[in-house]
Amino acid sequence: MKTIVGLLVAAALIAVGAMLPAQAFAQKSESTREVPEYRLGSGDKIRVLTYGEASLTGEFQVGGSGKVSLPLIGEVEAAGLTAREFQDRVEAALRDGYLKEPRVSVEVLNYRPFYILGEVNKPGEYPYTNGLTVLNAVATAEGFTYRANKNKVFIKRADGDEEESFPLTSTTQVAPGDTIRIGERFF
Repeated sequence: MKTIVGLLVAAALIAVGAMLPAQAFAQKSESTREVPEYRLGSGDKIRVLTYGEASLTGEFQVGGSGKVSLPLIGEVEAAGLTAREFQDRVEAALRDGYLKEPRVSVEVLNYRPFYILGEVNKPGEYPYTNGLTVLNAVATAEGFTYRANKNKVFIKRADGDEEESFPLTSTTQVAPGDTIRIGERFF
């Protein structure tokens, strides 16, 4: 009898053990969100590399108008475009009377900063990094004050007009140019 009970317990443990990796994977895939592709905006610093044309290669700033001033072709609209879309525009402009087959590469060197205020120890402007979450931003601002509401956060998106309320979780994303406000909790 003890042998049968022992075998049943062992079989149950093996079945549970086999399910654990599948459950862990399912939980991970549910919480994983796809981050939208980065869009250029005023204040971004980019590097434009034009193969074989050193005079057309350099580091440039996206101006307040959302344009980048490049040698030969002048101002090119960058705001709202991905690096690849901007690269295609530069290639098309260079192809239009300047170079036969331009090969251009664009990379973002410095993203627009984000801003954090409210119940954090060091409110202010900080450099953005890819994949930044609200909790990372709070850590950058040296943590919460003792009065901080740790359940929700207010974010004004760079391309929005109004502040929105979000639950404060480890996956709440921040975008370049966003203003984050950590509110005060009420007892």
